[in-house]
Amino acid sequence: MLQGYQVATSTSQCIEAMPRISERQSRCSGCSLRDLCVPTGLAESEMRRVDHIMSRRRIARGDVLYRMGDKFTNLYAIRLGHFKTHQLSSDGVEQITGFQMAGELLGMDAIGTDRHNCYAVALEDSEVCEIPFDRLEGLFAEIPTLLRHFHRTMSQEITRDQTTMLLLGNMHAEQRIASFLINLSARYKMRGYSSTNFQLRMSREDIGKYLGLTIESVSRLLSKFKKMEWITVDKREIGINDLAQLKQLAMQPVSKH
Repeated sequence: MLQGYQVATSTSQCIEAMPRISERQSRCSGCSLRDLCVPTGLAESEMRRVDHIMSRRRIARGDVLYRMGDKFTNLYAIRLGHFKTHQLSSDGVEQITGFQMAGELLGMDAIGTDRHNCYAVALEDSEVCEIPFDRLEGLFAEIPTLLRHFHRTMSQEITRDQTTMLLLGNMHAEQRIASFLINLSARYKMRGYSSTNFQLRMSREDIGKYLGLTIESVSRLLSKFKKMEWITVDKREIGINDLAQLKQLAMQPVSKH
């Protein structure tokens, strides 16, 4: 189980415990993930202004945070839990475009068009900080550090999208699974959790839809990596035993044959 969930072993239990969280902890200034969402070095008065425009919102597992075509009004910083974003084709086929976790922003897809181009769905009981974008833009003019941080965040989002395109377009199935696990490992490490033992919050079917693989292929390849002793698998619990081997596989040149 992820470090940080040793007392409450599920996000649902964490949310039930939230009334005991202090008002300070409910704000950016008291949040353990603040460095991922807002820039370091803000003056106390600037942090209070950021705190003032935000509100917290709980999203139950399976609930939709926003829908494709909804008018864009807010960005959402994930404080607790996991989400998936997906689009629906004209014939109703779901294409998953990403998985998001605590410390990441949702809703940036709509900044340019004023409409969301995907659905955002909670994979478990979650909590977000709701940020009205018009009020955030007002702060950008007054707090340049905040604007620069936002630009960096958008750049990282673009880079992640480009990496996903490479993942789906040029890699074979084994490399896709290896790269997916490496990516999760790095993101959990950045948040202070274990990079070698974590739970897959998404289903294998969702992983397959994201990577362009069948659910049978996902299960078969996880079993193959387990047999090679690169990972351990217990239902949704993943242990990475040999990260170097996974990275070596992911970086192998793709055969053109």
